[in-house]
Amino acid sequence: MPALLPIILTASNIVLAADRMPNFNIEPTCRSAAAAATAPDRGMDACRRDEHEARIGLEQTWDDYSLKERADCMRLSLLDGQPSYVEVLTFLEIAKAAKATQK
Repeated sequence: MPALLPIILTASNIVLAADRMPNFNIEPTCRSAAAAATAPDRGMDACRRDEHEARIGLEQTWDDYSLKERADCMRLSLLDGQPSYVEVLTFLEIAKAAKATQK
């Protein structure tokens, strides 16, 4: 049981965090993205712009998603240690589309 405690605490923190809009530091994410970019127009500024637009999209639709959907998508976005509003928004849109196809 003691080995499971960190997992349980982390999972509960993600659920609590999913209740409100995330506040990410996108600078490390954009630095990595810019370093890995192969297109010349995909540098830091483009990444920041994409992240800003995704954050606006999330702010407008955050309450449209269930707590479970938000928690699952936040968990996926945090897996690589570089959180991204673009990833969270993309995961939520995929979850919404999957839910619609199940109906």
